[in-house]
Amino acid sequence: MRKGVSQVLGLSIVLFVNICLCNAAQQEQSGTAGKPANLLSASADSDVHHPVPAERNPRYRICRDDVLSLSFSLSPELNQKVTVQPDGFISLQGAGDLYVQGLTVRELVEAVKKAYAGKLHDPIIDVDLVDFQKPFFTVFGEVGKPGQYNLRNDITVTQAIAVAGGFTPTAKTQVFLYRAVSANWAEVRELKLKDLLNGKNISEDVHVRAGDMIFVPEKFIANFKKYVPYSFNITPPYPTAF
Repeated sequence: MRKGVSQVLGLSIVLFVNICLCNAAQQEQSGTAGKPANLLSASADSDVHHPVPAERNPRYRICRDDVLSLSFSLSPELNQKVTVQPDGFISLQGAGDLYVQGLTVRELVEAVKKAYAGKLHDPIIDVDLVDFQKPFFTVFGEVGKPGQYNLRNDITVTQAIAVAGGFTPTAKTQVFLYRAVSANWAEVRELKLKDLLNGKNISEDVHVRAGDMIFVPEKFIANFKKYVPYSFNITPPYPTAF
């Protein structure tokens, strides 16, 4: 039984990592060569890097399989709908391929203008996201309906657990919140919801962000690490928070 729980935990963490890859890779692009911008050196004489929390409300960055609508106000014959290919490129009518993965919509507009610089003079271009990666959160462990859910509203951890079917009879009121802070690291926060459920310490009920993963353990976990790497193995021992 214990082995089965460990396997589920490992597979769930890997699922979380794979889903977050797109957003995590986007964050890494803003860093300098060889060193993500959101990793800080512990000291001048240390090679250890510590992640810092990501920006709270970052702009959406384009991912693979996103569908984009490009409108040219002065040249409507170039209006087109494109899909971001698995390699991050889009194919522009009469302008070839353009790498767009990781760009914001505003950055994409500028990139498309440059791509058409030889054909159009100061074009007016509008970009609409027709289909894109929807915000989500994941809940697993001792809840009624573990799984991934769309993040449609501003909700808290306890509300997210309720969406996932609530606590099972074997669940602990100890909850772990995984949150990506860089392309290589996730922050783990322990939330003790016992007081909250009794009407105390409501600050423990933090708001859920897109990509968050919430884990409700069956047994109380005394020791955990605040930051864990994205590179997990699915066989024990797991280099996780536990």
